[in-house]
Amino acid sequence: MAFPDRRTLNVLMTALLFGLVLAIAYVARAVIVIFAFSILFAYLINPIVRFLQKHSLFFKNLRGPHVAEAYLALLILLGLIVHSLAPQLVPRVQRLVRDSPAMMENVYSGDIAVDMGHRNGWDEAQSLRAKAFLQQHQGSVRGLLESVKQFVSVAFGGILLIPILGLFFLSDGEKLANGIIQLISTREAYAEARALAADLNDMLQHYIRAKVILAVSSLLYCSIAMLFLGYRHALALGLMAGVLEFIPVAGWITALITIATVGMATHSHWIWMAALLGLWRMLMDYAISPRVVGHELEMHPLLAIFTVMVGGAVGGIVGIYLSVPLVATLRVIWHRFAPSAEHAETAPG
Repeated sequence: MAFPDRRTLNVLMTALLFGLVLAIAYVARAVIVIFAFSILFAYLINPIVRFLQKHSLFFKNLRGPHVAEAYLALLILLGLIVHSLAPQLVPRVQRLVRDSPAMMENVYSGDIAVDMGHRNGWDEAQSLRAKAFLQQHQGSVRGLLESVKQFVSVAFGGILLIPILGLFFLSDGEKLANGIIQLISTREAYAEARALAADLNDMLQHYIRAKVILAVSSLLYCSIAMLFLGYRHALALGLMAGVLEFIPVAGWITALITIATVGMATHSHWIWMAALLGLWRMLMDYAISPRVVGHELEMHPLLAIFTVMVGGAVGGIVGIYLSVPLVATLRVIWHRFAPSAEHAETAPG
């Protein structure tokens, strides 16, 4: 059998290398997602850092102190929101963490059904039926609670890790990008790689600008609606809704549950507010968000809706959030290299 020629070997090696990269990306998908969110977080904080650096009297040539100032300001803002909405949140969370093993054992044994029955006025037969149901499905309940526990631990770890990685991207992002370009590009392609990096940087800035516009829109809508309905802590709740707009699906669900709970606790018009939030969600998902994102990324609104739906079907919440910047990245790469490829094909041989 004849040995394959050099062209066939190059094709095979390229296919194997591409397959190896895909395999590594699949195995390390959790790490890649965390780094992707860290980069987006760095782009979100970067305008604040640049503003502080521009208007500061000291350390104008250093980014580190202003990155620390931006992080400190965000922590103070988050603390004020939490304190205004739930002053007793920290003690309650500590109590929940301390009592969670006993609570889980009560769920597994079914005793929690008896406790809930006493608190809510159930008769003995209802409590026993609920207890028997939990005991019969003990394996399923245990698996569900373990899955929730694992998800919460991973999400909490990501929440802690993303700002830390974002700190490195804010401080040394430009040096890191230049190092990657020098590593993967040849001397002839260096200028083209720098131009591509500049296009990607501009695209991500426009994407974050779109997310900020949507967050501010939610903040204003929710604050005005709650002020009109006589809500307590309307501005703090509106600010929370605006911040949670950066988190797809889970963000607005958390905002809806929190606002409705506060409304019920303070005897406000929470049913009307829930209806207004549902209407706002429909407008955001199918009218406002596609147009704002499409305008910033030069993408048709229908394509933006399609991209988000496909991303949600493939990757869930993470796919919803990363689908639009991923498609925009592919679009930038295509527009950067497609003219060169077409010119190479039409050039005389």
